Amino acid sequence: MTAPLVHGGGISEAAARFGGAPEDWLDLSTGINPCPVTIPEIDPRVWHRLPDKHLEQAARVAASRYYRTGDLPPLPVPGTQAAIQLLPPLAGSAGRAAILAPTYGEYARVLQAGGMVVDLVETVDDLAAAPFAVIVNPNNPTGRHFQPEQILAVAEAMAARGGLLVVDEAFGDLYPAASVAPHVADHDNLVVFRSFGKFFGLAGLRLGFVIATAPVLESLRERLGPWAVSGPALALSAKLMAADTGAVAKRIWERKAGLDAVLAGAGLKVIGGTGLFALVEHERAQALHEDLCGARILTRKFDYNPHWLRLGPAADEHGDLRLAEALKGAGV
Repeated sequence: MTAPLVHGGGISEAAARFGGAPEDWLDLSTGINPCPVTIPEIDPRVWHRLPDKHLEQAARVAASRYYRTGDLPPLPVPGTQAAIQLLPPLAGSAGRAAILAPTYGEYARVLQAGGMVVDLVETVDDLAAAPFAVIVNPNNPTGRHFQPEQILAVAEAMAARGGLLVVDEAFGDLYPAASVAPHVADHDNLVVFRSFGKFFGLAGLRLGFVIATAPVLESLRERLGPWAVSGPALALSAKLMAADTGAVAKRIWERKAGLDAVLAGAGLKVIGGTGLFALVEHERAQALHEDLCGARILTRKFDYNPHWLRLGPAADEHGDLRLAEALKGAGV
């Protein structure tokens, strides 16, 4: 098995190394909505019963509307990472995979651990010849976007060779026009992953959705086993996806504007991002990460690019000021 990757988060570990209690820290490392939605009331019985079929059905109906998948109900999974872990058997005998890189590192790790040869490619056109391919749209950490027609063209080219295309839209809630989820019903070889926790600020629920045609979903369901998603997660997602999410998106963009203003004021070079994070390029990125940790602020550094630093928005203006002061103290 390949070694585990380092991700964002890990406040407890950071506090143990740099000092302070976890609650003293400002976590800007994860790309999760820092202003979580208000938790709606749910039937208390969902906490002490196994998840009933009607809970999953309600979540799938709400998800089909939210992701605009028509008559194709998305499958709830216990976080997108759980679905990623199931990719090797889904790839079957493909043997080789192409991933548009740089991107979320778990795809390469999981596929390689499953015995596949992984090619990290630089252009979307390079995916078309592969028997199995992955594209993250918008990309993490660069924020690179592709329009649906570009991705669908790849899916069609791969279909002609029997290939399967996985599209990770974990950060797609803020970019509905870029989603290929509404087109999956017309493409048997297209699989879309959606994250629930990032946009709603509820990553602790460990909930995601997979959008694919019935054979793919049944294969995943069989491998996940019964009761894979908790009753509370199903109940909460059904309510939240059925509600108006305009205010959620508005607040995220407001907070991202605050982050952008701080980074611009510090003279930092932003080379990419989404509404939930900014990617900074700096010759002292690794040292800057350490300096910010000294101020009890956690950011995301990258082992494969020592000049990159990813920062998510703070929950309020106080967090913006704290970051600005820490950057000034670090000599930026």
